[in-house]
Amino acid sequence: MENNSVNRRKFLYGTGAVGITGLAGCSGGGDGSDGSDGSDGSDGSDGSDGSDGDDGGSEELSLRVGTSAGGTQDVGLAVERAVSEESDTLSYSTIESPGYIGTIRRMANNQFNAGITDNNSLNKAIDETGAFSDQPVERIPQYGFSAFPYSIYFIARDGTGIETFDDLAGANVYPAEPGYSTRATTLDVLSQGPTADVYEQMNIQNMGVGDAPGAMEEGTIDASIAYGTPGVRYTGFVQEMASRLDLHYVEPTDALIESAESFSGAGTTRTPYSEWEMPQDIGTDEVFSWDLQVLYTFNPEANADAVYELCRVVDEHNDTVNEGEAQFNDFGSTPEMLGYAQERIPVHPGAVQYYQDNDAWDDSLTEGEGA
Repeated sequence: MENNSVNRRKFLYGTGAVGITGLAGCSGGGDGSDGSDGSDGSDGSDGSDGSDGDDGGSEELSLRVGTSAGGTQDVGLAVERAVSEESDTLSYSTIESPGYIGTIRRMANNQFNAGITDNNSLNKAIDETGAFSDQPVERIPQYGFSAFPYSIYFIARDGTGIETFDDLAGANVYPAEPGYSTRATTLDVLSQGPTADVYEQMNIQNMGVGDAPGAMEEGTIDASIAYGTPGVRYTGFVQEMASRLDLHYVEPTDALIESAESFSGAGTTRTPYSEWEMPQDIGTDEVFSWDLQVLYTFNPEANADAVYELCRVVDEHNDTVNEGEAQFNDFGSTPEMLGYAQERIPVHPGAVQYYQDNDAWDDSLTEGEGA
């Protein structure tokens, strides 16, 4: 079940609201900021962030939420603040975690009972592929509600002759820093059958996001992904590229659209460019993007009443969360909280009860088993 519409407050590029700890997505590194999945090989077994995550089954309504650094942490802290202001019963703690993949691993090791991760990482954990092929996890966290998207598309440097996706064959393409979830999702999309031939001819560039704007300015990079949260802001290195260079939109081909729409690890969105502007005309009225879907998940042991209460807070007090961090989804209705839900990923019983009580439950989805 995916929501392909975008309905967000508009923030012009470069002037987005500042989150609790600063502009989301402006820092690099493999720590989960700026779209990184923080897959540093850690299995979270050292207990360094608190290995007492079994408090979810107690009478106290308590959630310890594993959260990557950077923009994801900004969102998590905004939710934590909303809970402290709007709930008399729920205790919410933000626990820093090494990215989306690291969060899944640490939840499997019961180091915390809730966490922010993404659908692509969850699907890989289920299928034991990618980072989970050699180190699978014994359990997968259950769906709670959608948090925010990182919407992704291609831009190219003017003068390269690149106009459509097919022109990326033979070009120097930057899909973000190695280790970033936005990069992994992009390469997963491109490796699908309809686009595999073009992808195999690309010269994929590997460098940190701090070096990418200079490399594009020097001509080492011909095209790059651009991404951020529509209606809010672009990520830092894209802002820097746009400030230095004349860029234009790379038109998607039917093959690229087919690959993105058929890939279960990502959603797709069509957004009017006027709702997500750079400070220059990139030559399109509409942006087609494939989306890294970031969501809240819960272990089966997480107290159902605690999950229910968190769902209530982010639904009834969505404006409070958005005041803390505009990147968090602006829910127009309770069913939109299920926007990133997939049939193969069970929904936590506490969340199911909340959706049922608010006439928002989708019978095509599966209720997870409690502890």
